[in-house]
Amino acid sequence: MLLKELRADARLAEWLRDLESESSVLGEASLPDADALPDILLDLSVPHEHINELVALRARLVADPEAMALLARCVTRFVRDMGEIGKGWEPPAFPATTGPLGRCFHLYVFIAALPYVRAHHRERGVPEDVSQRTLADLGRHVSVHHRRAGGPGLLFPWWIALHFHGELFQLGRLQFQRALLGRRTAAAVAAAGLDLSPGDACLSLHITDFRGPLSQAACDRSLVLAREFFARHYPDERHEVAVCTSWLLDPQLKRYLPADSNIIRFQDRFNLECEEPTPDDTVPIGFVFGDPELPLDELPRRNSVERAVVDHLRGGGHWYGGRGWFAL
Repeated sequence: MLLKELRADARLAEWLRDLESESSVLGEASLPDADALPDILLDLSVPHEHINELVALRARLVADPEAMALLARCVTRFVRDMGEIGKGWEPPAFPATTGPLGRCFHLYVFIAALPYVRAHHRERGVPEDVSQRTLADLGRHVSVHHRRAGGPGLLFPWWIALHFHGELFQLGRLQFQRALLGRRTAAAVAAAGLDLSPGDACLSLHITDFRGPLSQAACDRSLVLAREFFARHYPDERHEVAVCTSWLLDPQLKRYLPADSNIIRFQDRFNLECEEPTPDDTVPIGFVFGDPELPLDELPRRNSVERAVVDHLRGGGHWYGGRGWFAL
């Protein structure tokens, strides 16, 4: 049974105790029936090849009363502070011993939370197409999981929680997360003459995979959409700066890529604040090649970005995360 495996893990046992201490539960968790579930999964861009397995797993889940009670508590905790920045639910990944059901459990939590998510979007006046594309990132991450581990699942359920909690929206090529300025970024922004302080609202930019090139025109369009979207649907928040933390902002990339490349043009939008002091070579390997654990000597060099990542590492270098900002 799912909960038996979770309680065997000390970290997850503590997480379960915290959930069980919640004083109120919305009620029994409600999942779409087996006939309705495929259309919902397809609306969320889950690949066709996984639909039958996820419908079959649903039957296993609803046949387990303890697992369904856990699902109800997870949904309750998730929707409690819907739309509040930084107050969302951060579900942990379940261990491999929980099998396919544990691998996909959080996916069912998000599906059960869909009515609350859509109600929040309607309350804020979020257009249907923006809502659809934002929530469809769940399907993209099912593809990411399949690419790396095989089969459906979510490698980073805490990340999809941002989409379903009203904190992050897909607007054209880029994703924009409602966030708060950290101390170091706020100091850099203030030094440039903007009247902002730690804890003030900002937009955090994220670059998704499987969405074509990161062209200058596509980024420009996303920024236009973002300015209009947040001014209209979150008028109580002042988003004066955009921030980004990514290995794509590592200045070392300029040694390998031409000045007119999409990545360097994206870098040039930002006032680079600092580099992370600790290298993390697995991040670019994971993003560029699909699996951070791939051996360096087996990585291909088919395009300029792959050659940059591989040649730098084979030459003894390391990659670092960069952090930057620009005024909106």
